[in-house]
Amino acid sequence: MATAQGISADDYIPTDPDQARIGQLLFYDKVLSGNKNISCGTCHHHDHAGGDGLSLGIGEGGVGVGPDRTAGTGPDAIRKRIPRNAPSLWNLGHNEIEVLFHDGRLTRSDIYGNGFDSPAEEWLPKGLDNLTAAQALFPLIAQFEMAGNPRENEIAGATHDRIDVAWPIIAKRVRTIPEYGQMFVQAFDHIEEPGDVTIVEIGNALGAFINSEWQSYDSPYDNWLAGTPLPADAERGRQLFFNNRCASCHAGVLFTDQGFHALGLPAFGPGRTRQWDQISRDVGRMAETNLLEDAYRFRTPSLRNVALTAPYGHNGAYATLDAMVRHHANPVQSRNNWQPADANLPDVPWLAAGDFAIRQDHAEMARQADVLDIRPMSLSDDDIADLVAFLHALTGETAEQRPLGRPETVPSGLPVD
Repeated sequence: MATAQGISADDYIPTDPDQARIGQLLFYDKVLSGNKNISCGTCHHHDHAGGDGLSLGIGEGGVGVGPDRTAGTGPDAIRKRIPRNAPSLWNLGHNEIEVLFHDGRLTRSDIYGNGFDSPAEEWLPKGLDNLTAAQALFPLIAQFEMAGNPRENEIAGATHDRIDVAWPIIAKRVRTIPEYGQMFVQAFDHIEEPGDVTIVEIGNALGAFINSEWQSYDSPYDNWLAGTPLPADAERGRQLFFNNRCASCHAGVLFTDQGFHALGLPAFGPGRTRQWDQISRDVGRMAETNLLEDAYRFRTPSLRNVALTAPYGHNGAYATLDAMVRHHANPVQSRNNWQPADANLPDVPWLAAGDFAIRQDHAEMARQADVLDIRPMSLSDDDIADLVAFLHALTGETAEQRPLGRPETVPSGLPVD
């Protein structure tokens, strides 16, 4: 049985509150996006526990927030769904975090001399404080997330020249807004004037905000670690969890081994295709390593506050914890029983023909079905209900009361979602 462990404030990367305040504003400021129409907070909103409530998000060009977000109209309408579920932000500032993104394409490493192994390789600038600061830079230059399409704006065009070319353009946008410029001068000792601000300080401010804002370790489970009993159903679920292989992958204080496993989730959506892929598949970790043994394996998510972050899976295949637990118990049956209506995909008529096209590719479906790292478990309906109760006991008591929250306004003057 796994050893029970807890979390304290000392387990997090230290953050500067003035930098975090800048990060809060930038997080919700659409000035960081190519067409100034989407922010980080649009898809990682406080009202949705740092997510968007969708299986696959609607990025640049969409309108609204959360499950009510629409795909836009006319020339601004989206051209592609975001291929993966918006990942949770909870506890990314914990010292144990080693890898980010569903496929693990961002890790701490000295391979490129900048502290990280990332999609930017040697072009990622030096000076980023931590993984979260580095991660925050990549959605800004992703075409369908925040950058926009080529010929629409200078950021979108620059990203097609080289991965790092757009970041200085974004930095200039920010530092020439007087309020931001002065805030950076006050918050960063080495910034003497606004013109000194680079994408590094922007990333570090976003990282400071995310790392401090989304800490959570005051759940009923944490109280149980301190001696307070859980409700009877959650206690039965806890015992099932730690005695039925669940904790082998969802391990440690964050309930993740940060490894990569194939769950055999139902396939749909555009897929995060590689350059040479001719079909809308998502090969997971293999896209990063190019190793066949990594095909269809995805990073184990943390389970803290998992009850707040539906839908579940790298593509948001399951809308409820009950359904996700049932998939773990019998993945083959769950995959076979899954229906397209189970996905929370806002209606986008011009993309509908491709949303589930991959399911008609019998060869690809067979390849995915052949890779499965979880074995069936014999669980009754009562067992599943108890496991779900335990997962709810991982919700922080103050999870929906964040230190800074969503700002009412941002220095650019652009609307805040």
